[in-house]
Amino acid sequence: MIFEESKEWITLKDGIQIKETKYKALSWEKERIFVIVRKQIEKYPKASGKILLFETPPQYRYSVYVTNLDLPAVQIWNMYKDRADAENRIKELKYDFAIDGFCMKKFWATEAAFRMAIFAYNLMSLFRHIVLQNHPQSTLNTLKFKCFALGSWVVKSSKGKVLKISTYGRKRHWLEGLFSKIDNASPPFVFPNA
Repeated sequence: MIFEESKEWITLKDGIQIKETKYKALSWEKERIFVIVRKQIEKYPKASGKILLFETPPQYRYSVYVTNLDLPAVQIWNMYKDRADAENRIKELKYDFAIDGFCMKKFWATEAAFRMAIFAYNLMSLFRHIVLQNHPQSTLNTLKFKCFALGSWVVKSSKGKVLKISTYGRKRHWLEGLFSKIDNASPPFVFPNA
């Protein structure tokens, strides 16, 4: 079978267009919806997607989402593109938080270890979001060397216990900025879903 005649491109915003078409392969029981998104290379040079060979010179990067959901193309694209980072989070849980490296004799012990790993991950996510405020998310390994693997000691003073950190120069100023963000942060913390 071939593709049905696809609809015209719909402009979502300057440089991003979307269209949908339906296709049923011979081995499929039902036809599926193909949502095609193209992003103009000139406006989005680092956009995800593939350059097509027949387009010379290349003007767009294309992404295709195949689904059986009967929803508008824009809604399908928003749903799937928001999941794009999930694989990176799973890898981070495996490699930095050893989520796949424990199995106890008792089920409840395994569940407790799993919940502690998720708690630690959420705590680090909160730290990244509130304190570091970085969008390209640093992994726990990176954070360990940037923020946590520092020579330090606790001393008693008239104000109570004080953490002394052995850093100097630009790194010390950077850390003091982090601590001031922590001092200014107070719950409840509100995050977007996507």
